[in-house]
Amino acid sequence: MERGFVGTLKTWKPFLLVIFLQFGSAGLSIIAKSALNNGMSPHVLVSYRYIVATLVISPFAFFLDRKVRPKMTLPVLFKILMLGLLEPTIDQNLYYTGMRYTSATFTAAMSNVLPAFAFLMAWLFRLENVNIRKTQGQAKIFGTIVTVGGAMLMTLVRGPLVPLPWNTNPDIIDREAPNPEIENQPLKGAILIVVGSICWAGFINLQAITLKSYPFELSLTAYICLMGAIEGTLAAFLIERGNPAAWSVQFDSKLLAAVYSGVICSGIAYYVQGLIMKTRGPVFVTAFSPLKMVIVAILGSFVLAEVFFLGTVLGAIVIVLGLYSVLWGKSKDEPAPFSDMDNELPLGRIQQVESVSSEARPQVKEISDIYLICELDI
Repeated sequence: MERGFVGTLKTWKPFLLVIFLQFGSAGLSIIAKSALNNGMSPHVLVSYRYIVATLVISPFAFFLDRKVRPKMTLPVLFKILMLGLLEPTIDQNLYYTGMRYTSATFTAAMSNVLPAFAFLMAWLFRLENVNIRKTQGQAKIFGTIVTVGGAMLMTLVRGPLVPLPWNTNPDIIDREAPNPEIENQPLKGAILIVVGSICWAGFINLQAITLKSYPFELSLTAYICLMGAIEGTLAAFLIERGNPAAWSVQFDSKLLAAVYSGVICSGIAYYVQGLIMKTRGPVFVTAFSPLKMVIVAILGSFVLAEVFFLGTVLGAIVIVLGLYSVLWGKSKDEPAPFSDMDNELPLGRIQQVESVSSEARPQVKEISDIYLICELDI
């Protein structure tokens, strides 16, 4: 009984962790939207986010990986520079700017194009196994198309208002009137969010590739956050030059957005998704992003007084169906149960143990065993 329970827990852990990531990201959407409505610059938010993330995650990476961290090579450094540019700098700036022009629910809905781009890139770079002759391959392709179609339905089809009992006066609330100081521009916002999602998909796949040659998730996370802080701050200085007031924060939603995003959505999220990718791949991580849209829509109706329209509800249903199809296809591609791999050391760990001096190998082997236990739990 205990073995069955432990085996079931190990099987469900990746699902629970990736759902946790979506709840964390959904919470940020609400907090960040509130900060943007209060006048916070999206570019300054990105800068503060990765400064906080670097300060939080770097001590853990320094002490926990100090005995096993390999020397930095030019190829790995170049990948880290690109990782810091793709998601922390380009995607986050476009994402928050698009959110500023629209709403939290609209932004979360448009972000559902991410699984499609991530799937296509993973297929292109052979990170995802897709056999269109088999049912599971067809299910993943069909599910991706349906997911994007649901996102488009939710975005483009408005329909009648769905009354919510906790919105006291929904007739005068417009879901797409996010900030009275900025003209509502859903088309411009949608373009920015889609381009950002393409960069985000590139980041996810490049992270999976980088982990093959640098399989230290904690150190890699710290390096990504550091590069994001440097590149994001430079971008913010260039964009907000002549406006020093943009950098001021107080004990309000602006500070909360910077701290929450840095700790939860950068430091912890990058590390956790790196662990999941090593066993499940990049498509598995992004396939759950439609859940964020549902969570944001519900939370947004309470916190930001955003409302539902019929198109929102129908689009959410279609997205869930597409997500189920992708996950069903992924489940048919999964390798043998984790219990069959208890005595196997991951290839990356073997290579790193062999690459160090004989004096350091006992310590490296001990640390590697600890890493192996953590990875098998995932």
